[in-house]
Amino acid sequence: MADRSFLPGARAANVIIALGGLALGWAIYMRYALVEQSAVGLACRGVETATCETRALVITLFGYSVFGIAALIAALIQLVRPSLVMFTIALMTTSIGVVMYNNNLAALAGGLLLISFARPWRGARG
Repeated sequence: MADRSFLPGARAANVIIALGGLALGWAIYMRYALVEQSAVGLACRGVETATCETRALVITLFGYSVFGIAALIAALIQLVRPSLVMFTIALMTTSIGVVMYNNNLAALAGGLLLISFARPWRGARG
């Protein structure tokens, strides 16, 4: 077991920040440009475009708390076995879950991600 706690290096942190920002931007766009706009909802009545189908899929997914559940599962996996890839996935799903109406589960996942920084990391270089 490594003695060093989980902490991404500089290059990995840049990639994690970029992917987390991309996921956050997507969630903000989906929520404020497609889901909450009543004009988009009215325009999508009886029309089957890719935008309308994506909007309907996102509404269905956050209705079942899929974003929050995915964030919580990814954060639990990250907590048990820390890795850069799982941390990135957990951060992306957490940011999407917080924006897309799954605040409770995604906030819990964010707390678990913070705790995962205290876990020993097998990928640590001595």
